[in-house]
Amino acid sequence: MWRRLRSALRRLGGSPATLPAEGARPPAGRGAMERAVVRCVPSEAKLSLRFVLPDGSARHMQRDQAEPLGRALARIAANAAKGRTKAAKKNKKARAEGGPAAEGGPEAAAVPAVRLFSRDGEAVAEEVPNAAAWQDGAVLQIGEAQYRVERNPPALTELQLPRSLLAGFPVCPKLSAEFAAPQHCLFRWYREQRPAPGGEAAAGGGPAWVEAAVGERVFTPPNALVGLRLKLSCTPGDAAQRYGPPREVESSGPVEAGPGACTFDARHLYTGRVCGGDALRAVSYNVLADVYAQTEFSRTVLYPYCAPYALELDYRQNLLKKELAGYSADLICLQEVDKSVFVDSLAPALDAFGLEGLFKIKEKQHEGLATFYRRDKFSLLSRHDVAFSEALLTDPQHKELCDKLARYPVVQEKVLQRSSVLQVSVLQSTTDSSRKICAANTHLYWHPKGGNIRLIQIAVALSHIKHVACDLYPGIPVIFCGDFNSTPSSGTYSFISSGSIAEDHEDWVSNGEEERCNMALSHPFKLLSACGEPAYTNYVGGFHGCLDYIFIDKNALEVEQVIPMPSHEEVTTHQALPSVSHPSDHIALVCDLKWK
Repeated sequence: MWRRLRSALRRLGGSPATLPAEGARPPAGRGAMERAVVRCVPSEAKLSLRFVLPDGSARHMQRDQAEPLGRALARIAANAAKGRTKAAKKNKKARAEGGPAAEGGPEAAAVPAVRLFSRDGEAVAEEVPNAAAWQDGAVLQIGEAQYRVERNPPALTELQLPRSLLAGFPVCPKLSAEFAAPQHCLFRWYREQRPAPGGEAAAGGGPAWVEAAVGERVFTPPNALVGLRLKLSCTPGDAAQRYGPPREVESSGPVEAGPGACTFDARHLYTGRVCGGDALRAVSYNVLADVYAQTEFSRTVLYPYCAPYALELDYRQNLLKKELAGYSADLICLQEVDKSVFVDSLAPALDAFGLEGLFKIKEKQHEGLATFYRRDKFSLLSRHDVAFSEALLTDPQHKELCDKLARYPVVQEKVLQRSSVLQVSVLQSTTDSSRKICAANTHLYWHPKGGNIRLIQIAVALSHIKHVACDLYPGIPVIFCGDFNSTPSSGTYSFISSGSIAEDHEDWVSNGEEERCNMALSHPFKLLSACGEPAYTNYVGGFHGCLDYIFIDKNALEVEQVIPMPSHEEVTTHQALPSVSHPSDHIALVCDLKWK
């Protein structure tokens, strides 16, 4: 009945908030019951119970989950008796003053009978533990009053809108809930009503709101809403179609005009749909951490050509979320992701587009790596993230390399000082359990003269990936994404592509004779740069070159399509990157892969 009423209210423009309390059903022969809300989580020692007594006083009780039900009922009876005693005292005072007495009289101080009945109407035995007794749909009776028990009803714990809103760019709320899932929640978007010339303000002095969209978790404001604020009403729900109390949030500022054409708009023409089941779309992208973009050095030396507002995190996040969402990717590997950006912005936004996120922070920085995978295509089997320096010192599989490195203490110290990390995720197809992928993501040392350091780091990375893809999950294909800070002419690129590096390669002396370290290294993989060797993936005022790659196991995977890079004219419209139309100093690599 309530489902039909809810649908009818939607058709009439009503709000789910006008429905009876979530999960409530009127008992036969009575009006709708009050609610008794129980929160019971197995990992916690206590459960909570909230209800309103017949005298109008709210009660919030914490009881041990293992406690016998009888003790909890006795406590409820005592609380109810206290309420009646207070009512009796008020009556006595009112009569003494000649005023009208409230209902109840002196007998109101009597202790009421308190019982709990199961859904089938049987009284629950008092020796049953609280955790087992308070089930959804049970009925609590306090005297003549009855309460429908709602165990773990859906509830919102957090609802936020981004601080910056741009017309034409998706607005993705940050949403946290208990006993609810975003896909089952109800969303209603509102816009401020633009005041008519000379018109009166809305009643109460606040803004008047007009419904803008219903049902969509993500809302893209059109140009017509520039200058107006947004409001979101969210009703939490679960798979059983239970709904909790709605919550509202208003934007802190109005929708602003967008930048117009962006460097990724033309690329989205190739990625409008998610790949079919036999293919996957991979993205690798250094998104420029805010901790680096917001320094004085960045503003005045690295990116003096970029408008200051376009370096602001909120502005860049609008562009980045639209760009990433438009690629319809199955696997996204990001570098230079601020921890707060992952938690507050990217993870909630990409979750709304069907992507699950994993994060690995660099211990000495506030940024790290993020890997996202499409949850209806892949499930996560395991994670094998490492910090290079720690792995070198503690993992026995790197002992041979560690012993070689010990002969060069200056280089060894530099390697161990670096905070670079490797993120490795083993994913399994949701439709074919035999198809698994080892998805690796990294960001190597940046210094132009650090070729020798990068060779050591990539040797550790490939050894660790070998352990995962050959020992733990024998034969699964590898996709290795990242910002390798290495051009196609470098030793690192040659080592990855060819499978070996000679001890006399020039990169072993990349920082001069005093930091020479010569060693021959090899790895067993047959890796191919899926996007080839673009002219550049990093374009700033003082440098442009190819530093980013998506390496694939060419024995198991093949390239179906490489999404074209932005044209040189698009990249240089505002001199270099980042710019008002591009959120990073790097360019995303995007390609479609398929199993052989």
